[in-house]
Amino acid sequence: MKLSITYSLLCKLLILQYLSAQCLSAQDFDFFYFIQQWPGAYCDSNQSCCYPITPILPAEFNIYGLRPTKNDGSTPLNCDIHSVFDKSKISDLIENLELNWPSLRCPQLKSIKLWSHEWMKHGTCSESKLTQHDYFQTALKLKKKLNIIQILENAGIEPDDKFYDTSSILDAIQQATGFLPGIVCNRDPGLKSQLLKVYMCVDTSGSNFIECPGVPMGSCGDTVQFSKFWVNLFC
Repeated sequence: MKLSITYSLLCKLLILQYLSAQCLSAQDFDFFYFIQQWPGAYCDSNQSCCYPITPILPAEFNIYGLRPTKNDGSTPLNCDIHSVFDKSKISDLIENLELNWPSLRCPQLKSIKLWSHEWMKHGTCSESKLTQHDYFQTALKLKKKLNIIQILENAGIEPDDKFYDTSSILDAIQQATGFLPGIVCNRDPGLKSQLLKVYMCVDTSGSNFIECPGVPMGSCGDTVQFSKFWVNLFC
């Protein structure tokens, strides 16, 4: 009987050690993908989107995510189930987050739920480097540092529903930042390829853009449409 209990305790201890090792391993990462999204393409492809009526959001790229990533392209997820999202820890950032990292989903999803999801799924995997406050503040600083709409407009690429060479978009961002971005496109209801997301790689401190080990180029042809900015406020 004692042998059975001892064996059972030993098994539980080994399982706990294994899970602990897995958690620590999952928090190792090599860089961040900092991802911004063009709302015009999101709204066009989904046929509906919901922006909060207040504050009135500017016609620019929104933050889509800040995601710890490994050099092999894998993304650790949900690294700390005990780290609960705490709104009070980012109270000084909320106004800025509402402008720059809003939820676009319909029916309208409160942005606080989006931020909670992003922290639990991705942010917890950066806890060895960034606190919860640091994680969101880092994303905001990166967006301020990387004004994609301004970079593209300076290169004569505007959100006017016209088609632009994909290479021109990549070149404009590379010339402005010194690093090649990745872009992901979607298809509108007419199956036109539209610029949707821009990926940049950032070092593990979240401070500096770096060259990507590999950049996403999802569903983009030789030319892509830069769709007009519009939002459906009637949700």
